[in-house]
Amino acid sequence: MAPTAILGISAYYHDSAAALVVDGRIVAAAQEERFSRRKHDDSFPRQAVHHVLAETCLTLDDITAVAYYEKPFIKFERLTETFHAVAPRGLSAFLAAMPHWLKGKLFMRRMLQRELAAFGKQLPPILFPEHHLSHAASAFYPSPFGDAAILTIDGVGEWACTTISKGEGNSITLLKEQSFPHSLGLLYSAFTHYCGFRVNSGEYKLMGLAPYGQRGERLAGLKELILSELVDLREDGSFALNMNYFNFAAGLTMTKDSAWERLFAMPRRQAESTLGQEHMDLALAAQEVTGEIVLRLARTAKKLTGSDNLTLAGGVALNCVANAGIAREGIFRNIWIQPAAGDAGGALGAALAGWHIWLDKPRRPEAPDGMHGALLGPEYADRDVQRLLRRHDTPYREYGDFDELCRNVARLLSEGKVIGWFQGRMEYGPRALGNRSILADPRCPEMQRKLNLKIKFREGFRPFAPAVLMEEAGDYFDIDRPSPYMLLVAPVKESRRNPVTIEPAGTDIMKRLNRCRSDIPSVTHMDYSARLQTVDGDTNPRFRKLLQSFRELTGCAVLVNTSFNVRGEPIVCTPEDAWRCFMATEMDYLVMGNFIIHRQEQDISGQTIRRTAFAAD
Repeated sequence: MAPTAILGISAYYHDSAAALVVDGRIVAAAQEERFSRRKHDDSFPRQAVHHVLAETCLTLDDITAVAYYEKPFIKFERLTETFHAVAPRGLSAFLAAMPHWLKGKLFMRRMLQRELAAFGKQLPPILFPEHHLSHAASAFYPSPFGDAAILTIDGVGEWACTTISKGEGNSITLLKEQSFPHSLGLLYSAFTHYCGFRVNSGEYKLMGLAPYGQRGERLAGLKELILSELVDLREDGSFALNMNYFNFAAGLTMTKDSAWERLFAMPRRQAESTLGQEHMDLALAAQEVTGEIVLRLARTAKKLTGSDNLTLAGGVALNCVANAGIAREGIFRNIWIQPAAGDAGGALGAALAGWHIWLDKPRRPEAPDGMHGALLGPEYADRDVQRLLRRHDTPYREYGDFDELCRNVARLLSEGKVIGWFQGRMEYGPRALGNRSILADPRCPEMQRKLNLKIKFREGFRPFAPAVLMEEAGDYFDIDRPSPYMLLVAPVKESRRNPVTIEPAGTDIMKRLNRCRSDIPSVTHMDYSARLQTVDGDTNPRFRKLLQSFRELTGCAVLVNTSFNVRGEPIVCTPEDAWRCFMATEMDYLVMGNFIIHRQEQDISGQTIRRTAFAAD
């Protein structure tokens, strides 16, 4: 019997992606940016579609339906109604947006059919689930729960910005929603913009900056101003924004800067300028208000559904500090968060909605979940790596025994070396989870600064995440549950902390950063928190083997794990991407498959690594 396959697509806003569900099983998913090398690529995901079809040797002729992640007509309705409501303001935004809609987006079915024609002769039906239904489907259907509350929070879809639903069996029932312009995602993006970071990509920088904020009268005053002037927050988590302070409905910017300057008595920070304490405090205030809103929404979801389980998706679900707040409160017994929670994950949700809702197929929850560790992208064989190394005449050593490779890599890490780690299938979503990662020793006090400035070429204040063996996570962090997708923060254990003098306001941020706060200082943030990844043997046995080797050698079951890319570029996809990134940075070694690569010939464990001198295959 021929398989039933649903192709999911998200495109034309940001983070375009494709996902394939075959007979109800997620078999492949990837963002277009990884192939095009354009960060947050919003174009039709041609290369991502090619990947997900090639993964199962299918063509478009084998596809039962294509599911696009939102309803374009309703989104166009929201745009036109918004422009009409604020007229004559917003003329420049109207003139910028309308040509894109009138030339293509309004005729989305035709656009998709034209793009899809390159993949087969038969064009299948095209489905258009709502944006937040796609998010909800991506959260509930891959989760391990038979029933769950579903909370989706983002900037905006068609009209909805936040939804609460109940998932049960193969059905999703919408219970409550909040509509544009009263959006938590856009509120957080407004603070991102005001603190000098780029909207739709810098929100995680704002979250990383927040712990540098200092508690006291100024912080309390900033939170009071937010909740009295910007946000009218209700007990159930719903709220109204005071649109006198925001420009996203009518203009091309997030905030009315002059109004914010009067309210907060501080100017908007310009990109790349010095970070002042006032902006650090504002970041902390924004984070704590966001956390309080998310917490109230979670309580409401519990009240409406009565479920012991919560699933989350939408861009705000990537806020691991807010997620940890829900877990800490104990509102739900179990929490599961979609690792591709943003718009890229909408492609997967659309495909799953096509399978379970359009085709009315039953659901069989998997343990630990249906995402297969989010390792859903392309994989490359050792012969692909060797062909690359020969072409570039790059020195390497090949290992026949992966255990031996891990022992040598563990030794290099323990000596303070920085390792590019490229294994297996690429991750789906914004986090590197041990297959496209840069790794280092977390015990080295200088490692955070080295990685930020010499490897990643990014702001020095940015924290790094620890990857820890699942069974030993509780020895390092105060956490009572798995965190396989790096979507929860947890405090470093008191027993591992070092006392640090609290510096007065105005102390240079890098001086504050360079305090050794624990025995794993490179992954311990200013507030003693860490955004951790727990690693088990079922989803990623090769990464786990390396962690075990490092623990056997050093007694430490933790590694620094950051994404294999540099600032402004997507995570690497191919061996060629990894090699180029390695050569452009000060990484010490590159490990791809069963090969260890270095820039010059040198001895590794008593053997000289080989420099090839012959042409590519």
